[in-house]
Amino acid sequence: MRGDSALLTDLYQITMAQGYWERERMCGEVEEACFIMHFRDHPFKGGYAIACGMAQLAELVEDYRFTEEDIAYLATLEAPGGGALFKPAFLEHLGALRLRVDIDCVEEGTPVFPYEPLVRVMGPIMECQLLETALLNIVNFQTLIATKAARVCQAADGRPVAEFGLRRAQGLGGVWASRAAVVGGCASTSNVLAGKLFDLPVSGTHAHSWVMAFPDELTAFRAYAEAFPNNCVLLVDSYDVEQGMRNAVTVGLEMKARGQKLSGIRIDSGDLAWLAKMARRMLDEAGLTDTGIVLSNDLDEHTIESILGEGAPVDSWGVGTKLATAYDQPTLGGVYKLSATRSGKEGSWTDRLKISETAAKLTTPGILDVRRYYNEDGTIAGDMVFDREKPLDEREIIVDPLDSLRQKHLSGKRFITLLQPLARGGRVVLDAAGRSALEARARAQEGLLTLDESQKRMLNPHTYPVGLEYSLHERRRQLVASLRDIV
Repeated sequence: MRGDSALLTDLYQITMAQGYWERERMCGEVEEACFIMHFRDHPFKGGYAIACGMAQLAELVEDYRFTEEDIAYLATLEAPGGGALFKPAFLEHLGALRLRVDIDCVEEGTPVFPYEPLVRVMGPIMECQLLETALLNIVNFQTLIATKAARVCQAADGRPVAEFGLRRAQGLGGVWASRAAVVGGCASTSNVLAGKLFDLPVSGTHAHSWVMAFPDELTAFRAYAEAFPNNCVLLVDSYDVEQGMRNAVTVGLEMKARGQKLSGIRIDSGDLAWLAKMARRMLDEAGLTDTGIVLSNDLDEHTIESILGEGAPVDSWGVGTKLATAYDQPTLGGVYKLSATRSGKEGSWTDRLKISETAAKLTTPGILDVRRYYNEDGTIAGDMVFDREKPLDEREIIVDPLDSLRQKHLSGKRFITLLQPLARGGRVVLDAAGRSALEARARAQEGLLTLDESQKRMLNPHTYPVGLEYSLHERRRQLVASLRDIV
């Protein structure tokens, strides 16, 4: 979904941009900056998140322009004290602006954890600042949905999950929610536009209104079977599930006599576990053993886990509202923080750090990246945040950023570096494979296999170790002390 996006921002990003522009005119040199996006807490009280949103971030960079209409609108804004908020020369500069930033990010589908960089943006500070709001809007939301989908699919225990939450999603964000759900593990989506835009598998049957539009349920089922003999899944709870099952069995046997197959029945209300058992018994007794059972109705990972725990014979799931809206957690809470600056492209980097009375809000300085270390059995051992511009401590120790006593030695273990190029000099370098939702889904499924089962459980999961490389930890500690004027 492309389009003008430069005004998808908070006003203070543009007022700060004018301030940076003024300062650069006065000193005659462009200030370079490094910003890091990360999140602080595991979503859904889980043990991981699934990175997502990088494909749309690439589109944002490709499309980034202040159009003539954008500039005309900004020119109408007035300062609270009177007069134009923005200077004409600055607006002219915005109209000619083309991004020159370098962006690196983790690949979509990668399991990620609190306090490690998901995205690094480097370039002229004004341009880095202008990207903040849209970048956070994109990555926060889609990472949240992909994570919810991964949890739902984990609870489904290998049974396909179809996402169909568009009607309950927050506006057009539902299109990207459908894509993120597939990245997180869903087999398909009901969202036809998302299917077209992102090459996603689409699925769907009929609604209660189809049944209600006919004189009786059996007539409705027969009409649907005639219209879709190769994709016939009948919704059996419009009136009474047991009678609906009798009618579905009748149609299923008629289809079988014609050499066709009733693909499945769907139940969308009531005691789903009990009704699924009844439906399976009725289907099997009629000889329709290859007809599947689909359950829906405000499902999430917890209800799915409960239904399967009762032994319900479910073949697939339809999950809508609580997936597409991340019903139980409205936002990921990711942040985008300045970590270093320099004068021009050739100067040395100066650490930047935000101090807070809240320990969780203390930021980390430097040009940050992440190493992911692996055990011999292929499971991940720990992530180390490091400064790519500085030599690493030979001991390769990571220190918990919230507990300096908790340390983990990783020396000698195999590792990969997580941040990969998305854009260079404002030009997107992310290839088609890097934008594919299906490849991201495969990456997520592979990545989740590297987690210990204790880190994936729904209740009280173990915390995966993420920390700072030892010398970076010490540098941050010294910088905090100097900023607070503590000897």
